[in-house]
Amino acid sequence: MVKFEGKYTFERGENLDAYFKDIGVPYIPRKMMCSSSPTLEIAKQNDQWCITVVTLFRTVTSKFKLGESYEENMPGGTLKNVTTLEGDKLITDSVGPEDIKTKREYEFSEDGCVIIYSNEKSSHVAKRYFTRA
Repeated sequence: MVKFEGKYTFERGENLDAYFKDIGVPYIPRKMMCSSSPTLEIAKQNDQWCITVVTLFRTVTSKFKLGESYEENMPGGTLKNVTTLEGDKLITDSVGPEDIKTKREYEFSEDGCVIIYSNEKSSHVAKRYFTRA
């Protein structure tokens, strides 16, 4: 199994603007999100996971146990999440405002991590690529 824990440096993104536009992110926040170069840190202590995403604009830290519900405060509202482990992936299924379902798949390899964003409201799938720091 690939090691998940560690720090990751942003490399590039795909379809982020189209994806965020489809799900209703306003123009200025969308452009800020798409132009950011976030760092990603994954940590685990016992059965508690912690994912931290840092940009120039804000830091978001999510702490959770696999299979248990937790909340995440985002600019568009609060998400109700459940994260599971499937092979070399952490998968976060979310229900947001207006009961819109989204998914983030953190796919790990020896070289880094790809976050795949999908949403029942968007025909676009977005990706962020990270390399191990």
